[in-house]
Amino acid sequence: MTIRQVSVIVPCRNERRYIEAFCAGVMRQQLPPGWQLQLVVADGQSDDGTRELLQAFAEREPRLVWIANPARIVSTGLNAALKLATGEAIVRMDVHTEYADDYVAQCLAALAETGADNVGGPWHAVPDADAAPMQHAVAAAFQSRWVAGGALSRQLDHNGWVDTVYLGAWPRATFERFGGFDEQLVRNQDDEHNLRIVKGGGRVWQSSRIKSVYRPRATLSQVFRQYLQYGYWKPFVMKKHGQAASLRHLVPSVFVAALALSVLVAGLSAVPVIVLAGLYALAVGAMTAAVAGSRRLALPVLLRVPAVIAAYHVGYGIGSLVGWWDALRGGAGRARFAKLTR
Repeated sequence: MTIRQVSVIVPCRNERRYIEAFCAGVMRQQLPPGWQLQLVVADGQSDDGTRELLQAFAEREPRLVWIANPARIVSTGLNAALKLATGEAIVRMDVHTEYADDYVAQCLAALAETGADNVGGPWHAVPDADAAPMQHAVAAAFQSRWVAGGALSRQLDHNGWVDTVYLGAWPRATFERFGGFDEQLVRNQDDEHNLRIVKGGGRVWQSSRIKSVYRPRATLSQVFRQYLQYGYWKPFVMKKHGQAASLRHLVPSVFVAALALSVLVAGLSAVPVIVLAGLYALAVGAMTAAVAGSRRLALPVLLRVPAVIAAYHVGYGIGSLVGWWDALRGGAGRARFAKLTR
């Protein structure tokens, strides 16, 4: 039997608490007959002992190789891992996500069945087992299609062609045809790569059979900083491809801009501020009701959902405005928006 290889690529930095369990989990993946697995980890100059744990794991597990990622960001880490990956199929994983035992097998099946250039599963946020109410609220709001603006990646039962997927799995030929990840982008490099695929005539497929669990941020400040970065880097993607923003990307920045303008003219009249704040409060209330209607939430969790929704929207809106300012001036992106948010 001819042995075929699939390579799992992973960027990481300072993951001492999680890296050994993550690597062990990848090694337990149940592959189809005739397939073998390679795990390639790109370490972003960890200084908490992660690198030493990777080295020790690699010494007893030949399927694991690791490489340094001096730039410390996800896109450079993915590209560094790609250089060592020898598989005919490439699967991306992240350390803070947990995967079904057949995750890789389902990725390979979806690639074979659809002929897609990239496949992936839905983005499923689940709080930690010992999570406080805030992380439960973050997960509940994250999964809501109303809060996410109808993003298909949050719909757990969706199967079909999409613009982007969570993480991803590719035939090697996809990278040969469309190139690797844009190293100018600290965030949104996966969205940009998928956009490049679709604009270049390729196709992206989401399969509900590709199952994983994402552990969301646990504090409001982490959520705000995360979405501040998402919003900041999105204009750089749009500018690169000359792509108009979709409504769900525009609304947060338009709201924040309108609110800031109304505050500036508040000396003349406070009415615009009151109207805008009131309308947004009603919108947040409606979204909170939608979140509560989709799942049972304990009262301490429910009371935190409005703040989480506001952190998502306001963080993304402020980030987008600053990002557009920098992108249109020809900047390469500010270092302060490159810092990890965990």
